[in-house]
Amino acid sequence: ERGDVPGLHCRGTEAAPFTPLGTDGWRLGSPSDVEKQFSRCAAKLRALRADSGQLREELNLLFDQLLSENYNKTFDPNINIRPEDVCTLLKHVSCLVPLSQEHLVIKLCQLVHHLLNQLKVIMDERTLDVLVNYTAGALKVCSTWTHSDVLLALSTIVYGNGPQCHQHLNDLLGEDGVLLLYSSPSQPNMELRRVALTCMANICLRIPGQPPLDDQYRSVSFRVFLKTLQSPKPPNTDELFYCMVIQAALKGLQCCLSGGKWKFGGGEEVGSVLAALKRLLFQGTPGVSVEWPAVLYPSPLPQYEGLSASKPVEPPKPIESQKDAANKKRKSKGKGKKTSTEESRGDDGEEDDRDPVPELQKGGGREGGRGEVESLSKPSGPSLYPSWKKTSSDSEFSDPEGSAQSKLRLYHGRVRQGALHCLLAVVKAVEKRTLYGYWSSFIPDSPVGGLPPLTLLTIIRKDPSPKVRASALQVLSAMLDGSRQFLAVAEDTASPRTSYTPFSFSLATSVRELHRALSLALLAETSPQTLTQVIKCLAYLVANAPYHRLRPGLLSPLWKQMRPYVRHRDVNVRVSVLTLYGALVTTQAPLPEVQLLLRQPEVSSSTGSFTPQDSALSWRQRDGVSSPSRTPEDTAPPWLLQLCVLLVTQPREDQSDSEGAGTGGGAALEPSPVRLEALQVMSHLVRGYFSLAQACLCEIGQVSARCLGETDPSIQLHGAKLLEELGTGIIQQYRPENNVPESLRVPISQVVLFWSEVLSGPLNGALQNEQHPTLQTSACDTLPSILPQAFAQLPEKMQLMCITVLLGLTYSENYLVKTAAVRALGVYILFPCLREDVMFVADTANTILAALDDRSPNVRAKAAWSLGNLTDTLIVNMESVGVDFQEELSDMLLLKMLQAATRASADKDRVKSNAVRALGNLLHFLRQSQLSRSAFQRPLEDAVLALVKTVQSEATMKVRWNACYALGNAFRNPALPLDSAPWSCDAFSSLCHVVTSCKNFKVRIKSAAALAVPAKRGCYGDLKQFSCVWRSLATALENSEDTNDFLEYRYSASLRHTLSQALLHLLSVSQSQDMPALGTSLAGEEGRGIKEHLIKYLRAEEGGGEGADGEKDAVGDSFTPQQRVGGLQETLIRLKELKAEGEEWGEEERGKEVVVNFLEDLLKTCEGP
Repeated sequence: ERGDVPGLHCRGTEAAPFTPLGTDGWRLGSPSDVEKQFSRCAAKLRALRADSGQLREELNLLFDQLLSENYNKTFDPNINIRPEDVCTLLKHVSCLVPLSQEHLVIKLCQLVHHLLNQLKVIMDERTLDVLVNYTAGALKVCSTWTHSDVLLALSTIVYGNGPQCHQHLNDLLGEDGVLLLYSSPSQPNMELRRVALTCMANICLRIPGQPPLDDQYRSVSFRVFLKTLQSPKPPNTDELFYCMVIQAALKGLQCCLSGGKWKFGGGEEVGSVLAALKRLLFQGTPGVSVEWPAVLYPSPLPQYEGLSASKPVEPPKPIESQKDAANKKRKSKGKGKKTSTEESRGDDGEEDDRDPVPELQKGGGREGGRGEVESLSKPSGPSLYPSWKKTSSDSEFSDPEGSAQSKLRLYHGRVRQGALHCLLAVVKAVEKRTLYGYWSSFIPDSPVGGLPPLTLLTIIRKDPSPKVRASALQVLSAMLDGSRQFLAVAEDTASPRTSYTPFSFSLATSVRELHRALSLALLAETSPQTLTQVIKCLAYLVANAPYHRLRPGLLSPLWKQMRPYVRHRDVNVRVSVLTLYGALVTTQAPLPEVQLLLRQPEVSSSTGSFTPQDSALSWRQRDGVSSPSRTPEDTAPPWLLQLCVLLVTQPREDQSDSEGAGTGGGAALEPSPVRLEALQVMSHLVRGYFSLAQACLCEIGQVSARCLGETDPSIQLHGAKLLEELGTGIIQQYRPENNVPESLRVPISQVVLFWSEVLSGPLNGALQNEQHPTLQTSACDTLPSILPQAFAQLPEKMQLMCITVLLGLTYSENYLVKTAAVRALGVYILFPCLREDVMFVADTANTILAALDDRSPNVRAKAAWSLGNLTDTLIVNMESVGVDFQEELSDMLLLKMLQAATRASADKDRVKSNAVRALGNLLHFLRQSQLSRSAFQRPLEDAVLALVKTVQSEATMKVRWNACYALGNAFRNPALPLDSAPWSCDAFSSLCHVVTSCKNFKVRIKSAAALAVPAKRGCYGDLKQFSCVWRSLATALENSEDTNDFLEYRYSASLRHTLSQALLHLLSVSQSQDMPALGTSLAGEEGRGIKEHLIKYLRAEEGGGEGADGEKDAVGDSFTPQQRVGGLQETLIRLKELKAEGEEWGEEERGKEVVVNFLEDLLKTCEGP
């Protein structure tokens, strides 16, 4: 409602009669009666004029008649009164009621609130202006006793319209503004104060899509709301009225903070707001007698903390077994993403139409511990506020008329809930890094003796209202969401140290405390809605906590504690449990603890306080599924996978919830949200624990096929995603770098059979489903997840079908489908069985070239990536097939690719990074016969200059790295006229510049590697250019440790390795005319520095020859120290045989002598002991 506080309605609305029901259930008054009454009264009012006789009596009567009707659409959804009729009426009557007639002014204000509030009227600007003018005038002219009703009307008028009232804001919120006067803590009239605060809150309220309120007025309102929250209850003030004032201030503060970043000052203001809110989180709780601080101050956080497992920390005795009364401090942190979409997804499944992504943003994780669970059946130490939580029923659900105490409890609960909503807004508005310092105020970090502190976990476990508990869980979830980087430093696995408690250990203790407290809350919770929030909060915890750095044992109790809830009657609870299981199998997968849990047999009936029927599938009665006697075997499919298969495919026999009700007489499948979440969990399982899931490969494939054959597009989409994960898991097994023994891989024959069945099934229908482009895209993504070795063994018609479909989908009008098809072709072009097919290469190239001109940057980015892959294939074919392949490929097609890649190199960075990769490959691939043609001359020059420009640009480092690599790739083509082309100087100059000056060491590494590629001295140009290359490499070697960025310093050894290789390469191709310059460089201080680095390189004392992204530099990284020394010996022999000629004979000889002596000395040092 517009007046979002209790008791907001005025006398007229309270007097609205209740329309009874007839014996047949129909309302005695038809909807048209309300509309007719409104039309009749409105017509009479519009007919009145200011000079009408009996005006006052007529207005009084008509206002009463209008106020007596209930226009609320929740009462009768068929009421259809046009907003423009309401606006016309209100504008007219405001001209009829003079401000001197205060009783009529009050009734008019009541009518404004009544109509606008119940009919949810959106006013036009003229009506807004008229009504604001009228009410603002009434506040200036009328007696104070009318102001409560006037402000109530004004609050309804300005609801979400604050920015549109700019001409009145100064009168309302200026230095002596009426709202500031009435909202002041010194205002004795609590009703006026409440309505003034409500009015300010509605002015600050921001409607999505509307401009925000001016910062000046928002800041003024913020200070008023905060001051109200900080002020004590005035003496002799009724507690109920005080709660209503606080509620209004909380709502206002929430409106100020919602929908934007924090703009209200620094740490002092944040601490003040958090301190006020924390006090109100415990409003009305018995037994709380605490000296509340006025400001909360953040704990200092370490700038850097090592992540090594050897960091000394102090693991205490298992926290799980300690008592609940032993909590010490709580840590608060922030960020919230609890949206209405998320909360409704369990009901309608809308959220599940999104792609299932590994980053779990909708759930969270939690853990208990068997010791924790068992300790719950015993008293957990001295009971905290034993009279507080007496019953699990929500006092908000009923408000007995005669019980003042019950009403007070209700209002206190609303204050606590409002404070939590406000805290959620703070968490979303304030920078996460800032909020991390306040963890100790809201989340505990160590269980020690004494009374537990008051934190969010206190509310979650002990507040009597399920709504308040659910709100606290939403705040905690928001704080945990996105906290992975902050929690990453938590660790408690190292050896104990008693001198101090490191921050990493305190943080680890916080994680354990969260597990323990949420486990207790889970067992105690009776409200299904709040239970859902507990499980979601656990999922956020699991998704963000670094379990690989914590002592094992946190996840096992949680895994077992969740199992009974899989059969919970509430569908939202079942969905959230599956979300939590999804988080468990996603977090840092594969985790050894989770692997053990997946391998365990399905039942374990002795789990402490759990029910005897612990089998989570006990309500299914499926043969072979809930068999307690099954022995755990590595080959047995994981229990969780079996569960998900049944949830997706089998009818639910317990039709207890409405969502599961079937049509007709047969049993229905699980509700869609449950099935979608089960499919998500299956995908996570396949991705993280493929070795355990592969035993069910065919069964999972059948599940995917079944889903693809259904009519629900979201189910089809998740079936396609599952299929893609299966294919990707098989491909990962066959990657050489993963070293999976052949005996543990899925056999090729089984993979071929699997894909043969899939491609013969309903996947084709999904690929051609133009009505659902997202499904079509996902189906398209499954095709490149076929194992290349298996694709080669598929029937030829199936191979042809895949290729034909992909080529056709690149012409789709939907950019998502087109992007997926272009990407799939970029994968297929790498398949060994396809890459040598010139026709397929040509068709794919033409398709990619067309996509490079697409309007969508996503399509162009993927097309550039695919073009890069295609040109990689050209290089592979050139080396494996030879000239035959080069001659078969059309010159015009190559020219088109060269020109398209050159144009793409000027596109956005994500297009450019692969466009330059393609340029390097194409320049490497071109033959002499092509380069000599006039048609290629200008495109060739444009291509090289595009690479030069990219190397020297301010693009992202990945783009510049690729451009350097591309130039080095081009230099490998012996047909390129490096010795004579005008662009050659620019190419070398750009590389020389970045190798000495670029801040990014990866770019330096690739530029140095590129400078070492030309195989002949002539490629380096004249003496001046050769000397420039030498000096640049020498300078770069000398400065290879100069960096202020620690992240770059880790690449310095690799940089020195590459630079040393490059310098030795230049020596190996140098000629007599280069000797004077080389001798000068090696004879001085620079030569001594070079020598030290070359000795380390030759002895392989440092360096790794690894460039960016772990790729090997293509200049002999695999050489052993013996091979390196052997290459140096060959260089020395060649240099000794050089004959100086020409006028500079003497200088060349002297230079050669210096170089030879340098190399001989270098060899002696390396060959010595």
